[in-house]
Amino acid sequence: MKTTKRENKSGTVRYLHLAHNEWDPVKGRAVPKVLFTFGREDDLDRDAVKRLVASLSRLLEPGEALASTAAGDLEFVSSVPFGGIYVLDHLWRRLKIDQIVGQVGQPKRGRRRDVSVRLEKRLSGALTHVRPGQTPDS
Repeated sequence: MKTTKRENKSGTVRYLHLAHNEWDPVKGRAVPKVLFTFGREDDLDRDAVKRLVASLSRLLEPGEALASTAAGDLEFVSSVPFGGIYVLDHLWRRLKIDQIVGQVGQPKRGRRRDVSVRLEKRLSGALTHVRPGQTPDS
């Protein structure tokens, strides 16, 4: 963003421009090139700017779009390894596999059987012992 000021009778007016720097070999320095003028700062259409950002973000991968719109003062501090079992357990619940397994083998009417917990634990246990790219047989 580039800002220009202009003095008039009522005071200072600021204009906003979308610009990028291009190297000028004659001047020996980067010179801003205005790509688009948004107009006066006090008359800025914020909804139009949001639509423009959303439209341009579609050209990027989701992670790139998020990183480009994040505040510049954020920095990575640390991470904590949770492990595959933690991820698989949460994925299991997020996909509601625990609820689906709980319905398997249940009669349509009458008393429910209490096999879901044992069956779910056996299935999740079998899956957590299989490494990515490996089949249960190998």
